[in-house]
Amino acid sequence: MFKGLYIGIMSGTSMDGIDIALCKIDENSCSCIAYEEYELSTYLKAHSLSMITKGTTLAEIGALDVALALEYADAVNHFLNKYALKSCDIVAIGSHGQTLWHQPLGDIPFSMQLGNPSLLASKTAIDVVTDFRQKDIANGGQGAPFAPAFHQFLFSDIPSCAVVNIGGMANITVLESPLIGYDTGCGNVLLDMWMYEHNQAHYDKDGVWAKSGTVEDTLLTQLLGDDYFALPYPKSTGREYFNRSFLMQYLALFESIKSEDVQATLLALTVQSIANEVKKFNITTLLVCGGGVKNRFMMEQLQQGLPHVKVQSTEVYGVSPDAMEAMIFAWFAYKRLRREAIELTSVTGTQKNSILGGVYAGN
Repeated sequence: MFKGLYIGIMSGTSMDGIDIALCKIDENSCSCIAYEEYELSTYLKAHSLSMITKGTTLAEIGALDVALALEYADAVNHFLNKYALKSCDIVAIGSHGQTLWHQPLGDIPFSMQLGNPSLLASKTAIDVVTDFRQKDIANGGQGAPFAPAFHQFLFSDIPSCAVVNIGGMANITVLESPLIGYDTGCGNVLLDMWMYEHNQAHYDKDGVWAKSGTVEDTLLTQLLGDDYFALPYPKSTGREYFNRSFLMQYLALFESIKSEDVQATLLALTVQSIANEVKKFNITTLLVCGGGVKNRFMMEQLQQGLPHVKVQSTEVYGVSPDAMEAMIFAWFAYKRLRREAIELTSVTGTQKNSILGGVYAGN
């Protein structure tokens, strides 16, 4: 029941685009049939980041919710046209939404994702499944990361294996029993921010600029000494923590440091914070997905930091590292329609495995 074609949509912490994956899903498999990345408009990206860092109004939040849904819908409809598909060919869309703020701890835990699902369903004429994080948080969980449940579905037969997704943030899945997964800390978010400020480029292709610099060991030690890295799992994080203010509080202690040396140090922070977590477990194979897998220097440094571990892209096992996150939410939509709980108690800390997401009719 409910097997067939699903679309997964993801626009992650990096806000570098809208990922769309067309997946064929049944009880035993989830395969990506087609994948596209659509550019998120410069205005929406800049406006979203401004709202996160400088504050906002209710009117701006409402407008962004609608604007994101319209961009998602345009991307889906373009995707359908490109692959000669009709709305009726798709069982459902699984949409994560754009995270604006993630605060799973404190007196009022919540996580806010925008991308109006009613509008998305109306504009595509496809049922939309979304709002996955809220039930997990309602049951005492962190509401993230969710990737480990899908990683387990795909890769559970690989012995002594872990999976790391390096997006804006980085998260690790340790395929043990019970399943373990949590955010290791920042992935590309600080690297991309620093690159744009100093070179007006959205990312450091192949880590060339980072490679030209020298790691400032004192700065790296202080960054790795941040309280987040010492927290026990389950734990999750986002731009509300790892942002420009986070970096500047550490840089303020240095009178003079070259910009390329900061970039080199930030790459070392991402690599070492991941490697430190991998070393806590009996891992012989580390699969990497997300934007970080395209950073040749980062992958080289990660392998160098884990000499006894085989570091590989998930591509080696037939899963696109680019499509992975969008695939997750296509699979989550499938699970929701089947009313199947997602096993996350040992990952997010939720008190019970729950059926996640709400369904918005396409007609």
